[in-house]
Amino acid sequence: MEKFKVTPWDVKGAVDYSKLIKEFGTEPINDALLSRIKKHTKELHFMLRRKIFFCHRDMSWLLDEHEKGNKFFLYTGRASSKGGVHLGHLIPWMFAQWMQEKFDAEMWFQFPDEEKFLFSKDISLEETEKSTLEDALDVIALGFDSKKTHFLIDTKHAGLMYKHACRVAKKITLSTVKASFGFENDANIGMIFYTAMQAVPAILPSVLKEKNIPCLIPLGVDQDTHFRVSRDVMPKLGYYKPAIIHNIFLPGLKENGKMSASDTNSAIFTTDSPKDVESKIKKYAFSGGQASVEEHKKKGGNPDADVSYQYLRMLLEQDDKKLEKIYNDYKSGKMTTAELKDITIEKINAFLKEHQKKREQARKQLDRFIYKEK
Repeated sequence: MEKFKVTPWDVKGAVDYSKLIKEFGTEPINDALLSRIKKHTKELHFMLRRKIFFCHRDMSWLLDEHEKGNKFFLYTGRASSKGGVHLGHLIPWMFAQWMQEKFDAEMWFQFPDEEKFLFSKDISLEETEKSTLEDALDVIALGFDSKKTHFLIDTKHAGLMYKHACRVAKKITLSTVKASFGFENDANIGMIFYTAMQAVPAILPSVLKEKNIPCLIPLGVDQDTHFRVSRDVMPKLGYYKPAIIHNIFLPGLKENGKMSASDTNSAIFTTDSPKDVESKIKKYAFSGGQASVEEHKKKGGNPDADVSYQYLRMLLEQDDKKLEKIYNDYKSGKMTTAELKDITIEKINAFLKEHQKKREQARKQLDRFIYKEK
């Protein structure tokens, strides 16, 4: 088995999610938990049905609290970079928007615009500030409720957040940070402090309302380390540990690994044109098909290894029956790789056409989402 690596800053290799559950100490999402969620939502999000969200921390406790009348809030975020938002970033945000709608929950969305500045050598604070405002448009375009959604931008809201970050930071030792994140002696002190700032939104509504409020964080499993550390700290400060629900990675266009903004030919960005999408899928999308059309028709393809199929399964085809037909047709050889890629190109471009329209409309709405201190 090929070795894989999963950290908040780097994902490499073919990830074994069962192994990751054991390594991180999370719980798999089982049918009993799905039934409990469905009791409140009446239907299950396709990402839950298909195990795109596959493990969690304290979801059962969160639902216990909800059933007692102690409503939870949602928290997730985006650390902006030069590359921009790609389809993989949308998975936890789309799910969070659905949870907001189904549970009538407030959403606190953090934009830690200092993160890429601290962790990358070639990006300035001015660049991350600019890209943060662009990335915020992608979040708004997904349909979050402006009355219940609050954007926190770390450099803009530092006055609100810093005092609480200090309280968190005081409870985290240097040895804990080094052991958790693998920092060496060349790490700058901003990198070491950063996880304290990322912890703040998980308690901020409790601070502001002066009562303990449960928190749910939907996120990619690579970000779990930050919150393993902060979950240990929260009870020491008198707050609930945030519950977490984790999603698997949308694969990059090439074989193995997650979609990454650092490799533009491995990612589909929300600002890509129809021609960009067609070119990338046809040229780079890893295929589960055979070497020739004749061989493919005889032996069939492997949809589980095919990137185009995975994009349909994880993001673009919400109809289970349609997805099953595509799966069976491709596996039997009835559908060719070229036909599967054409379906995926059409689906991506239809999605992006609507998303880009909403994204432009969001420019006029942005100020309504940015949190204003009262």
